[in-house]
Amino acid sequence: MKTKNVTRRTLLGAAAALPMITLISRRGSAAEFSYKYATGQDPTHPVNTRAQEAIDKIREATGGQVDMKLFPANQLGSDTDLLAQVRAGGVEFFNLATSILATLVPVAGITNTGFAFPDYAHVWAAMDGALGAHIAAQIVKSGLIAPSKMWDNGFRQITSSTKPINTPDDLVGFKIRVPPAPMLTSVFKTLGAGATPINFNELYSALQTKVVEGQENPLAITASARLYEVQKYVSMTGHVWDGYVPLANRRAWGALPAKVQEIVSHELSEAGLRQRGDIASLSVSLRQDLTTKGMTFVDPNRELFRAKLAQSTFYADWKAKFGAEAWGLLEASVGKLG
Repeated sequence: MKTKNVTRRTLLGAAAALPMITLISRRGSAAEFSYKYATGQDPTHPVNTRAQEAIDKIREATGGQVDMKLFPANQLGSDTDLLAQVRAGGVEFFNLATSILATLVPVAGITNTGFAFPDYAHVWAAMDGALGAHIAAQIVKSGLIAPSKMWDNGFRQITSSTKPINTPDDLVGFKIRVPPAPMLTSVFKTLGAGATPINFNELYSALQTKVVEGQENPLAITASARLYEVQKYVSMTGHVWDGYVPLANRRAWGALPAKVQEIVSHELSEAGLRQRGDIASLSVSLRQDLTTKGMTFVDPNRELFRAKLAQSTFYADWKAKFGAEAWGLLEASVGKLG
Protein backbone atom coordinates (compact mmCIF):
# COMPACT_ATOMS: atom_id res chain seq x y z
CA MET A 1 0.00 0.00 0.00
CA LYS A 2 1.16 3.49 -0.73
CA THR A 3 0.03 6.58 1.09
CA LYS A 4 -0.97 8.14 -2.23
CA ASN A 5 -4.44 6.69 -1.55
CA VAL A 6 -4.81 9.52 0.95
CA THR A 7 -5.24 12.51 -1.33
CA ARG A 8 -3.18 15.69 -1.20
CA ARG A 9 -6.41 17.62 -0.74
CA THR A 10 -7.27 15.51 2.33
CA LEU A 11 -3.86 16.09 3.87
CA LEU A 12 -3.88 19.83 3.20
CA GLY A 13 -7.43 20.18 4.45
CA ALA A 14 -6.64 18.34 7.67
CA ALA A 15 -3.53 20.42 8.24
CA ALA A 16 -5.44 23.67 7.67
CA ALA A 17 -7.98 22.68 10.30
CA LEU A 18 -5.38 22.39 13.06
CA PRO A 19 -5.54 25.02 15.81
CA MET A 20 -2.51 27.20 16.38
CA ILE A 21 -0.50 26.30 19.48
CA THR A 22 1.73 28.76 21.25
CA LEU A 23 5.32 27.58 21.19
CA ILE A 24 7.06 26.95 24.46
CA SER A 25 10.16 29.08 24.52
CA ARG A 26 13.33 27.53 25.88
CA ARG A 27 17.06 28.07 25.79
CA GLY A 28 19.52 25.86 23.95
CA SER A 29 19.01 23.51 21.05
CA ALA A 30 19.34 20.03 22.59
CA ALA A 31 16.10 18.27 23.40
CA GLU A 32 15.34 17.95 27.10
CA PHE A 33 13.22 14.87 26.45
CA SER A 34 14.41 12.40 23.79
CA TYR A 35 11.81 9.65 23.54
CA LYS A 36 11.24 6.60 21.36
CA TYR A 37 7.84 6.07 19.71
CA ALA A 38 7.39 2.46 18.55
CA THR A 39 4.76 0.86 16.32
CA GLY A 40 4.25 -2.53 14.71
CA GLN A 41 3.02 -1.26 11.36
CA ASP A 42 4.74 -0.84 8.02
CA PRO A 43 6.19 2.68 7.51
CA THR A 44 3.56 3.45 4.84
CA HIS A 45 0.64 2.69 7.16
CA PRO A 46 -1.39 5.74 8.30
CA VAL A 47 -0.46 4.93 11.89
CA ASN A 48 3.10 5.90 11.05
CA THR A 49 2.51 8.78 8.64
CA ARG A 50 0.21 10.45 11.16
CA ALA A 51 2.45 9.60 14.13
CA GLN A 52 5.35 11.29 12.36
CA GLU A 53 3.18 14.35 11.76
CA ALA A 54 2.35 14.46 15.47
CA ILE A 55 6.00 14.03 16.42
CA ASP A 56 7.00 16.91 14.16
CA LYS A 57 4.26 19.17 15.52
CA ILE A 58 5.19 18.29 19.13
CA ARG A 59 8.81 19.17 18.44
CA GLU A 60 7.76 22.48 16.90
CA ALA A 61 5.20 23.37 19.55
CA THR A 62 7.66 22.68 22.38
CA GLY A 63 10.49 24.58 20.75
CA GLY A 64 12.49 21.37 20.47
CA GLN A 65 12.04 20.48 24.14
CA VAL A 66 10.51 17.11 23.18
CA ASP A 67 12.16 15.15 20.38
CA MET A 68 10.64 11.75 19.59
CA LYS A 69 12.03 9.26 17.09
CA LEU A 70 9.63 6.92 15.32
CA PHE A 71 10.47 3.21 15.14
CA PRO A 72 7.91 1.49 12.86
CA ALA A 73 7.49 -2.12 11.72
CA ASN A 74 8.42 -3.79 15.03
CA GLN A 75 12.01 -2.57 14.68
CA LEU A 76 12.40 -2.70 18.45
CA GLY A 77 10.63 -6.02 19.00
CA SER A 78 7.32 -7.83 18.61
CA ASP A 79 4.11 -6.30 19.93
CA THR A 80 4.30 -8.36 23.11
CA ASP A 81 7.98 -7.42 23.55
CA LEU A 82 7.17 -3.74 23.06
CA LEU A 83 4.34 -3.86 25.57
CA ALA A 84 6.85 -5.07 28.14
CA GLN A 85 9.32 -2.39 27.05
CA VAL A 86 6.87 0.49 27.38
CA ARG A 87 5.94 -0.73 30.84
CA ALA A 88 9.60 -0.91 31.85
CA GLY A 89 10.61 2.34 30.12
CA GLY A 90 12.78 0.85 27.35
CA VAL A 91 10.54 2.78 24.97
CA GLU A 92 8.53 5.78 26.09
CA PHE A 93 5.61 5.63 23.62
CA PHE A 94 4.07 2.66 21.86
CA ASN A 95 1.07 2.42 19.57
CA LEU A 96 -0.70 -0.88 20.33
CA ALA A 97 -3.87 -2.55 19.09
CA THR A 98 -6.55 -3.01 21.72
CA SER A 99 -6.60 -6.72 20.88
CA ILE A 100 -3.03 -7.10 22.19
CA LEU A 101 -3.42 -4.57 24.99
CA ALA A 102 -6.13 -6.88 26.36
CA THR A 103 -3.40 -9.28 27.53
CA LEU A 104 -2.46 -6.62 30.11
CA VAL A 105 -5.68 -4.61 30.44
CA PRO A 106 -8.45 -7.19 29.92
CA VAL A 107 -11.27 -4.67 29.45
CA ALA A 108 -9.48 -3.23 26.39
CA GLY A 109 -10.58 -6.38 24.60
CA ILE A 110 -14.23 -5.37 24.90
CA THR A 111 -13.72 -3.23 21.78
CA ASN A 112 -13.08 -6.49 19.89
CA THR A 113 -16.30 -8.21 20.92
CA GLY A 114 -17.35 -10.35 17.97
CA PHE A 115 -19.91 -8.67 15.68
CA ALA A 116 -20.70 -5.99 18.27
CA PHE A 117 -20.17 -2.83 16.19
CA PRO A 118 -22.22 -2.53 12.97
CA ASP A 119 -20.45 0.63 11.72
CA TYR A 120 -18.12 3.50 12.61
CA ALA A 121 -20.89 5.70 13.98
CA HIS A 122 -21.36 3.21 16.80
CA VAL A 123 -17.60 2.73 17.24
CA TRP A 124 -16.74 6.38 17.82
CA ALA A 125 -19.80 7.06 19.97
CA ALA A 126 -18.46 4.38 22.30
CA MET A 127 -14.72 5.10 22.06
CA ASP A 128 -15.05 8.89 22.45
CA GLY A 129 -17.67 8.41 25.13
CA ALA A 130 -18.16 6.55 28.38
CA LEU A 131 -16.75 3.20 27.26
CA GLY A 132 -13.51 4.77 25.98
CA ALA A 133 -13.13 6.70 29.24
CA HIS A 134 -13.63 3.50 31.21
CA ILE A 135 -10.92 1.72 29.21
CA ALA A 136 -8.49 4.65 29.63
CA ALA A 137 -9.02 4.57 33.40
CA GLN A 138 -8.16 0.88 33.50
CA ILE A 139 -5.01 1.51 31.44
CA VAL A 140 -3.89 4.01 34.09
CA LYS A 141 -4.48 1.40 36.79
CA SER A 142 -2.17 -0.96 34.89
CA GLY A 143 0.70 1.52 35.22
CA LEU A 144 0.55 3.03 31.72
CA ILE A 145 -0.89 6.27 30.35
CA ALA A 146 -3.30 6.64 27.42
CA PRO A 147 -2.61 10.27 26.51
CA SER A 148 -4.87 10.70 23.48
CA LYS A 149 -8.07 9.70 21.75
CA MET A 150 -8.10 6.18 20.37
CA TRP A 151 -6.82 5.66 16.83
CA ASP A 152 -8.30 3.30 14.25
CA ASN A 153 -7.04 -0.13 13.27
CA GLY A 154 -10.27 -0.84 11.39
CA PHE A 155 -12.79 -3.59 10.95
CA ARG A 156 -11.05 -6.93 10.59
CA GLN A 157 -11.68 -9.15 7.55
CA ILE A 158 -10.73 -12.78 6.93
CA THR A 159 -8.26 -13.71 4.20
CA SER A 160 -7.45 -17.19 2.93
CA SER A 161 -5.08 -18.95 0.56
CA THR A 162 -7.32 -21.99 0.13
CA LYS A 163 -11.00 -21.03 -0.08
CA PRO A 164 -13.42 -18.13 0.39
CA ILE A 165 -15.19 -17.92 3.73
CA ASN A 166 -18.90 -17.49 2.98
CA THR A 167 -20.60 -19.06 6.00
CA PRO A 168 -19.65 -20.11 9.52
CA ASP A 169 -19.39 -23.70 8.27
CA ASP A 170 -16.44 -22.65 6.09
CA LEU A 171 -14.49 -21.83 9.24
CA VAL A 172 -14.84 -25.28 10.79
CA GLY A 173 -11.33 -26.72 10.90
CA PHE A 174 -9.91 -23.71 9.04
CA LYS A 175 -6.36 -22.94 10.23
CA ILE A 176 -6.30 -19.21 10.89
CA ARG A 177 -3.68 -16.98 12.46
CA VAL A 178 -4.93 -14.67 15.17
CA PRO A 179 -2.90 -12.20 17.22
CA PRO A 180 -2.07 -13.29 20.77
CA ALA A 181 -5.38 -11.79 21.90
CA PRO A 182 -7.94 -13.61 24.07
CA MET A 183 -11.05 -12.19 22.37
CA LEU A 184 -10.02 -13.03 18.81
CA THR A 185 -8.96 -16.51 19.81
CA SER A 186 -12.34 -16.97 21.48
CA VAL A 187 -14.30 -15.68 18.46
CA PHE A 188 -12.70 -18.13 16.06
CA LYS A 189 -12.65 -21.12 18.39
CA THR A 190 -16.37 -20.60 19.02
CA LEU A 191 -16.92 -20.54 15.24
CA GLY A 192 -15.04 -23.84 14.94
CA ALA A 193 -11.76 -22.61 13.43
CA GLY A 194 -8.28 -23.74 14.37
CA ALA A 195 -7.16 -20.42 15.84
CA THR A 196 -3.36 -20.13 16.15
CA PRO A 197 -1.89 -17.11 18.00
CA ILE A 198 1.16 -15.75 16.12
CA ASN A 199 2.91 -12.41 16.57
CA PHE A 200 2.47 -10.03 13.67
CA ASN A 201 6.16 -9.93 12.76
CA GLU A 202 5.95 -13.70 12.08
CA LEU A 203 2.67 -13.58 10.14
CA TYR A 204 3.92 -13.35 6.56
CA SER A 205 6.24 -16.34 6.93
CA ALA A 206 3.51 -18.38 8.65
CA LEU A 207 1.23 -17.78 5.65
CA GLN A 208 4.00 -18.35 3.13
CA THR A 209 4.99 -21.69 4.65
CA LYS A 210 1.34 -22.78 5.11
CA VAL A 211 1.59 -23.05 8.88
CA VAL A 212 -1.85 -21.44 8.67
CA GLU A 213 -4.28 -21.09 5.75
CA GLY A 214 -5.50 -17.63 6.53
CA GLN A 215 -5.49 -14.64 8.81
CA GLU A 216 -7.73 -11.75 9.78
CA ASN A 217 -6.81 -8.09 9.72
CA PRO A 218 -8.13 -4.75 8.46
CA LEU A 219 -7.55 -4.17 4.75
CA ALA A 220 -4.90 -1.53 5.44
CA ILE A 221 -2.77 -4.17 7.16
CA THR A 222 -3.37 -6.74 4.43
CA ALA A 223 -2.14 -4.19 1.90
CA SER A 224 0.77 -2.56 3.75
CA ALA A 225 2.16 -5.93 4.90
CA ARG A 226 1.82 -7.29 1.33
CA LEU A 227 -0.24 -10.24 2.52
CA TYR A 228 -1.89 -10.32 -0.91
CA GLU A 229 1.29 -12.05 -2.08
CA VAL A 230 0.44 -15.12 0.02
CA GLN A 231 -3.38 -14.90 0.22
CA LYS A 232 -6.08 -15.25 -2.44
CA TYR A 233 -9.50 -14.52 -0.93
CA VAL A 234 -10.90 -11.73 1.26
CA SER A 235 -14.16 -12.34 3.11
CA MET A 236 -15.65 -9.06 4.29
CA THR A 237 -16.89 -10.34 7.63
CA GLY A 238 -16.10 -7.20 9.63
CA HIS A 239 -16.20 -9.60 12.57
CA VAL A 240 -14.32 -7.34 14.96
CA TRP A 241 -13.47 -3.66 15.18
CA ASP A 242 -10.01 -2.98 16.52
CA GLY A 243 -8.53 0.25 17.79
CA TYR A 244 -5.02 1.53 18.39
CA VAL A 245 -4.08 3.06 21.72
CA PRO A 246 -1.02 5.32 21.93
CA LEU A 247 0.52 4.30 25.24
CA ALA A 248 3.06 6.21 27.32
CA ASN A 249 5.38 4.98 30.03
CA ARG A 250 4.13 6.48 33.27
CA ARG A 251 7.50 7.77 34.47
CA ALA A 252 8.38 9.29 31.10
CA TRP A 253 4.97 10.94 30.94
CA GLY A 254 5.22 12.22 34.48
CA ALA A 255 8.58 13.83 33.72
CA LEU A 256 6.97 16.14 31.16
CA PRO A 257 5.78 19.54 32.41
CA ALA A 258 2.00 19.92 32.47
CA LYS A 259 1.99 22.31 29.49
CA VAL A 260 4.05 19.84 27.46
CA GLN A 261 1.71 17.00 28.40
CA GLU A 262 -1.15 19.12 27.11
CA ILE A 263 0.61 19.67 23.79
CA VAL A 264 1.51 15.98 23.37
CA SER A 265 -2.05 14.88 24.15
CA HIS A 266 -3.48 17.47 21.78
CA GLU A 267 -1.23 16.60 18.86
CA LEU A 268 -1.63 12.83 19.28
CA SER A 269 -5.41 13.21 19.46
CA GLU A 270 -5.54 15.46 16.39
CA ALA A 271 -3.28 13.07 14.46
CA GLY A 272 -5.53 10.23 15.56
CA LEU A 273 -8.59 11.96 14.14
CA ARG A 274 -6.84 12.37 10.81
CA GLN A 275 -5.69 8.74 10.93
CA ARG A 276 -9.29 7.65 11.47
CA GLY A 277 -10.21 9.40 8.26
CA ASP A 278 -7.33 7.72 6.45
CA ILE A 279 -8.45 4.25 7.48
CA ALA A 280 -12.08 4.94 6.55
CA SER A 281 -11.00 6.08 3.09
CA LEU A 282 -8.61 3.20 2.62
CA SER A 283 -11.26 0.68 3.60
CA VAL A 284 -13.07 1.72 0.42
CA SER A 285 -10.17 2.30 -1.99
CA LEU A 286 -8.17 -0.76 -0.97
CA ARG A 287 -10.88 -3.12 -2.10
CA GLN A 288 -10.17 -2.05 -5.67
CA ASP A 289 -6.42 -1.97 -5.15
CA LEU A 290 -6.30 -5.47 -3.69
CA THR A 291 -8.55 -6.77 -6.47
CA THR A 292 -6.04 -5.55 -9.03
CA LYS A 293 -3.35 -7.41 -7.08
CA GLY A 294 -5.22 -10.68 -7.59
CA MET A 295 -7.39 -10.98 -4.50
CA THR A 296 -11.00 -12.14 -4.81
CA PHE A 297 -13.57 -10.49 -2.52
CA VAL A 298 -16.71 -12.10 -1.12
CA ASP A 299 -19.45 -10.47 0.97
CA PRO A 300 -20.86 -13.00 3.41
CA ASN A 301 -23.95 -12.46 5.54
CA ARG A 302 -22.52 -11.23 8.85
CA GLU A 303 -25.70 -12.15 10.71
CA LEU A 304 -25.04 -15.85 10.13
CA PHE A 305 -21.77 -15.57 12.05
CA ARG A 306 -23.25 -13.44 14.82
CA ALA A 307 -26.14 -15.89 15.19
CA LYS A 308 -23.72 -18.78 15.68
CA LEU A 309 -21.95 -16.84 18.43
CA ALA A 310 -25.30 -16.03 20.04
CA GLN A 311 -26.30 -19.71 20.01
CA SER A 312 -23.25 -20.45 22.16
CA THR A 313 -22.27 -19.04 25.56
CA PHE A 314 -19.88 -16.59 23.87
CA TYR A 315 -21.58 -13.31 24.83
CA ALA A 316 -22.55 -14.49 28.32
CA ASP A 317 -19.02 -15.68 29.02
CA TRP A 318 -17.45 -12.39 27.96
CA LYS A 319 -20.01 -10.35 29.88
CA ALA A 320 -18.95 -12.25 33.00
CA LYS A 321 -15.27 -11.60 32.27
CA PHE A 322 -15.60 -7.89 31.53
CA GLY A 323 -18.09 -7.21 34.29
CA ALA A 324 -21.55 -5.67 34.30
CA GLU A 325 -20.31 -2.06 34.24
CA ALA A 326 -18.17 -2.35 31.11
CA TRP A 327 -20.68 -4.60 29.34
CA GLY A 328 -23.46 -2.15 30.12
CA LEU A 329 -21.44 0.68 28.55
CA LEU A 330 -20.89 -1.44 25.43
CA GLU A 331 -24.56 -2.35 25.08
CA ALA A 332 -25.55 1.28 25.67
CA SER A 333 -23.70 2.00 22.40
CA VAL A 334 -24.50 -1.03 20.26
CA GLY A 335 -27.69 -2.55 21.70
CA LYS A 336 -28.32 -5.88 23.38
CA LEU A 337 -25.83 -8.63 22.57
CA GLY A 338 -26.47 -12.35 22.77
